[in-house]
Amino acid sequence: MRIGGGIEKPYSNPDEWLALVKDLGYSAVLVPVSYDDPKEVKQEYKRYIENNNLVLGEVGVWRNPISPNEAERKEALEYCKKQLALADEMDANCCVNVAGSRGELWDGFYSENYTKDTYALIVDTVRDIIDSVNPKNTYYTLEPMPWMIPDSPDVYLQLIKDIDRKAFAVHMDFTNMINNPYRYVHRSEFIKECFEKLGPYIKSIHIKDVNMKKVFPCVIEECMPGKGTIDYGLVLRLCESLGPETTVFVEHLNTYDEYKEAVRYVRSVAEKENIKII
Repeated sequence: MRIGGGIEKPYSNPDEWLALVKDLGYSAVLVPVSYDDPKEVKQEYKRYIENNNLVLGEVGVWRNPISPNEAERKEALEYCKKQLALADEMDANCCVNVAGSRGELWDGFYSENYTKDTYALIVDTVRDIIDSVNPKNTYYTLEPMPWMIPDSPDVYLQLIKDIDRKAFAVHMDFTNMINNPYRYVHRSEFIKECFEKLGPYIKSIHIKDVNMKKVFPCVIEECMPGKGTIDYGLVLRLCESLGPETTVFVEHLNTYDEYKEAVRYVRSVAEKENIKII
């Protein structure tokens, strides 16, 4: 498998970017350009990725294409399409977004996130994004979230069936779906279920950790790999089973050094488990 993450340091050209990537120990990268960068800039970064044995795992969106605010929704929808086109141009494994929320916050928790009408809107919106771009070299994916769909492997499988597009696939974030005490205490079984059901469709993976506090009614907090209770030997074996070019990314860390620490930890577990990380 391959590992990557954020950078949290500025760079102004591909040489500076590559030096940071190598220092961090990454073999997978997030997109270093935006859709509106000049074509020659995008192509130069693409050459650096190809010539330095890297894999571009993800092009992020992080907008709300189902916003109840019509102006925000239209702007986000166009951005989704442009980023998906960028992913296709750059040969990324996937373009990833969340499904979106039906409230003011793009990633917020609202009761309307779970209505039948919202589900239908998500299906129609993803179809529109994919059909408008018609990608040949990448996939559009939705990152699971604790409080919007898809929030379980079964819901994700249903989305795949209902969206019914070859260019729709899975972005795996098992940590985001550990959203209740039962899943927390059965976390290893749940993570295995995620990979068993969604494995054939997975294009990229976020790896994080979790701790549950004895606070009423329930507090489950995300943390850096190795700082929580997830069995990372299990996680890396499951990731490895998807193939050597599988991209996994640490995320939501605050500094360059934290990303470096997280990658060192993951690589150390892989070494103990005799798992190859490129």
